[in-house]
Amino acid sequence: MPIKVGLVSLGCSKNLVDSERILYKLRERGYELVTEPGLADIAVVNTCGFIQSAKEEAIDTIIELGKLKADGTLKKIVVTGCLTERYKQEAAELFPEADAVIGIGDNKDIVDILDHVLAGERVVRFAPKLDAEILGDRIISTLPFFAYLKIAEGCSNCCTYCAIPKIRGKFRSVPMEEVLKEAKWLAQNGVTELIVIAQDSSRYGEDIYGKSKLPELLEKLSEIDGVRRIRVLYCYPERITDELLETIASNEKIVKYLDMPIQHCNSEILEKMNRWGNREKLKELIDHIRSKVPGIIIRTTIITGFPGETQEQFDELAEFVQQIRFDRLGCFPFSQEEGTKAAELDGQLDDEVKSHRADILMQQQMLISAQNNEKQLGTTHTAVVEGFDKFAGCYFGRTDMDAPDIDGKIFFSSENPLKTGDYVKVKVSDTLDYDLIGEVIEIEPCK
Repeated sequence: MPIKVGLVSLGCSKNLVDSERILYKLRERGYELVTEPGLADIAVVNTCGFIQSAKEEAIDTIIELGKLKADGTLKKIVVTGCLTERYKQEAAELFPEADAVIGIGDNKDIVDILDHVLAGERVVRFAPKLDAEILGDRIISTLPFFAYLKIAEGCSNCCTYCAIPKIRGKFRSVPMEEVLKEAKWLAQNGVTELIVIAQDSSRYGEDIYGKSKLPELLEKLSEIDGVRRIRVLYCYPERITDELLETIASNEKIVKYLDMPIQHCNSEILEKMNRWGNREKLKELIDHIRSKVPGIIIRTTIITGFPGETQEQFDELAEFVQQIRFDRLGCFPFSQEEGTKAAELDGQLDDEVKSHRADILMQQQMLISAQNNEKQLGTTHTAVVEGFDKFAGCYFGRTDMDAPDIDGKIFFSSENPLKTGDYVKVKVSDTLDYDLIGEVIEIEPCK
């Protein structure tokens, strides 16, 4: 009887791709993959260690798995990912219930590590982080019609609040021919939506080709048979070029959607963050983006309570958000991460202040989102079917305006049965704060 392995993937979509590569190696070795760790013999946890809340989630998960091991439900626990890479020996000591504690550079050897664990050894090893795989076969764990396409590993931007360069190493692009090879494989296996990701997608290719090759990559991805949507996440504002905007505007397969984290608008705070711009430059850029790509959906992220942020600087940020009216916005209170420059800055704010400011901006954004949604009444959008909500009695999915997990959904009725992955035209008849409601007026043919 094959040994059962359950994998828990925490954190971002980039981490999920790593998890999918781990799953492939385990399946090829003959392990039986299960979706619930409680049904497994071995649990593998791919942790996130980016901010405090992510670390707490990882710790809680490992503790719960430890309880399953203690009562005999689980036999072995393996912990990997950003948390273990960041804390190494400290993590090994913190998790005595773990039979293996490894770094991201060791994921490529996961089968060998499980061999040692099953032989009764405790494995603690940390290969160089630059050994982390940027290529490799994978098992798609998302809904079958979309997949994340990781085009680079690491980051070289060195924002003062961020530990990613210390965890993941310097920015390094996947060669274009390898990205295209993987994308073609995904399309051949039923993926119609490619979501391009990296710590900084707009930097893609600089380290290999001497300049950003993101526009060229997007054009070549759009030539792949079976691909209907291409979405780009994590583009830094200082690298948004006219070439990129023209590519988005002119190519029908590239959705008119741009994820562009700005983090703040005040020049003093941005300088402390080692981030680009100020209020005037950011407004000018956003106006330019909207003029070059009419109707584009702009998503951003913002940090409140950065060290030294005054009430006046926060008020400026709130006014800026109100002025710009971002289509999508995520807001996070500053997390004081050890080992980062921002953690040592004077003027650290109370958690209550940081969270309160984040709540204010999210309440403000909820109203903006609701007002933006009202403008969609009577419009028609292509949506991809994600499933059927038994309680609501209708289907749900996403339009071009929404990325999975982080954005809203559209709920819709249909006179004809639909299946996951179908593309339909939906006319909007009602709205919620973040979601749309409508009915199907046409089922689009497969392309």
